Amino acid sequence: MAFSARSVGHRLAASVLVVAVALGSAAAFAADTVVLRVGDQKGGNRSLLEIAGTARDLPYRIEWSEFPAAAPILEALNAGALDVGYTGDLSFLTVFAAGAPIKAIGGTRSNPRTQAILVRQDSTIRSAADLKGKRLAGTRGGWGQFLISATLEKAGIAPSEASFAPLNPVDAKVALMAGSVDAWAVWEPYVSFATLKDHARPVADGTDLTPTITLIVASDAAIATKRAAVQDFLNRLSKARLWSLDHLDEYARSTAGLTKLPEDVLRAAYTAQRTGPIAIDDGVVREVQEAADRATRYGILSKTLDVGRAVDRSFTTAASN
Repeated sequence: MAFSARSVGHRLAASVLVVAVALGSAAAFAADTVVLRVGDQKGGNRSLLEIAGTARDLPYRIEWSEFPAAAPILEALNAGALDVGYTGDLSFLTVFAAGAPIKAIGGTRSNPRTQAILVRQDSTIRSAADLKGKRLAGTRGGWGQFLISATLEKAGIAPSEASFAPLNPVDAKVALMAGSVDAWAVWEPYVSFATLKDHARPVADGTDLTPTITLIVASDAAIATKRAAVQDFLNRLSKARLWSLDHLDEYARSTAGLTKLPEDVLRAAYTAQRTGPIAIDDGVVREVQEAADRATRYGILSKTLDVGRAVDRSFTTAASN
């Protein structure tokens, strides 16, 4: 697989995140008192850490809570029930804009082609231009709605010339296959499942439209009182992500056993995504800011946000020292 100079730069920057895990930081923890409450989804960060072997010898205790989606993770962070979780960039900004006491402290990036607008195999829709007048399904306030809006804009189609059906991925897939919606904006592994098992076709994707960033999010309280544990967790997670890039088959096989998703679907998804850790640096902040401004214009975000206030770059700085 060929890599652009930009992707190589991101890989090198990601490596810096995990090279300097401070060996002498154990004194900052008290294993019998520090408990890091982490929100996860099935087959998510917990299994990644365990599969990669980076969950060993923790100098603190992790209390895992499993959620069906990112939205309730954000709700739990906002309510003070969690210390750390993860979610898509726009979903995070929506909650932050509402006053949630949380910050993005790290993240991962996937290939933007793995956010796609899918149609049925027998659909007459062949390109983004054919979406005019159609009913399009996607998640409200996140990547789905954003990709639909951005794709229509790029194709010169006014928002009023297509209709948006706010549906979660499970309901959207059923609606697409039943013909009650014409297209579905979604991400991996739903894209690989729909294309491999249901023979759906992509007619547009997120290339040059979406950042395709998943953010690691911590509560302000955890940042203030459990910084060493949060930093260590972030470092271990970044190291595990780098491991997964070199062990895609093993990662897919292990995760398939946990999630009951087909191994070939997960292998296709992970191969397409090439998900790797990123630093919360000026470039990432600028990129997410551009997406946030567009999301405000699309009506996805209720107001203009200063993304710089929504992130804590000190964790990136600490990992690099």
